Amino acid sequence: MDVIDTAALLGAGLAAGTVNAVAGGGSLITFPTLVAVGFSPVAANVTNSIAVCPGYLASVFGSRADLGALAARRGRAALYPLVPTALVGTAIGCALLLVTPARAFEIVVPFLVLAAAALLAFGERVGERLRRAVDDPAAPGPHLSRRRTAALHVLVGVASVYGGYFGAGLGVILVATLGIVLEDSLARVSALKNAISAVVGLGTVVAFALFGPVDWTAVAVIAPSSLVGGYLGARLVRRLPARTLRVAIVATGVVVAAVLAVSAF
Repeated sequence: MDVIDTAALLGAGLAAGTVNAVAGGGSLITFPTLVAVGFSPVAANVTNSIAVCPGYLASVFGSRADLGALAARRGRAALYPLVPTALVGTAIGCALLLVTPARAFEIVVPFLVLAAAALLAFGERVGERLRRAVDDPAAPGPHLSRRRTAALHVLVGVASVYGGYFGAGLGVILVATLGIVLEDSLARVSALKNAISAVVGLGTVVAFALFGPVDWTAVAVIAPSSLVGGYLGARLVRRLPARTLRVAIVATGVVVAAVLAVSAF
């Protein structure tokens, strides 16, 4: 890589870390940038998944107050078991990416991201109906009922498969799906999104470091700037009105889907 390529990847990492913490979809910035500087789609995807992981970790640190408040309100016993669920889903997604043709995820991903954006846009109406479906009258109060806990595991598992397969828009999908089950502030839901994204990110690091075509030079360029961007974005999300944040997330999802669709077709 020359100086221009390095500068482009540094800027992309900073922007991606910030966007991932605020709304998700930061890989829309880093993935096309890697392709633009000469990487194949699969190599770009694998390298990108590892490079943006520090941004997820920084987002968790930046949103730790909201994450702690959510755990205290909903019960740590209901949230901590999401970690193995996310890891299993990530392993399945990584395996799918490495054993299937690159063309497959190029075609499928735009539709998945667009569906997630639509789900978030109409999330309040959809969430109200689905919450009634998973509600358990025998378990009142702030702690999650058994039905809601089961629904949360299913949604996190499916989202993690997607994250291991192709991470662009993972944050959009997580915020949209988590908001269906959790009746809480968008900032707290976003904090849980950051934590799950970090688990998925760490899972992809292990899987792709062992079996994927990783370019470690590009990782060394993107990762530090993604780390800084992730922390700044996590601090910013607490200062945004819920409606503004929701609009930003939906807009990000639409842009992610459009760009990926143009690339695929």
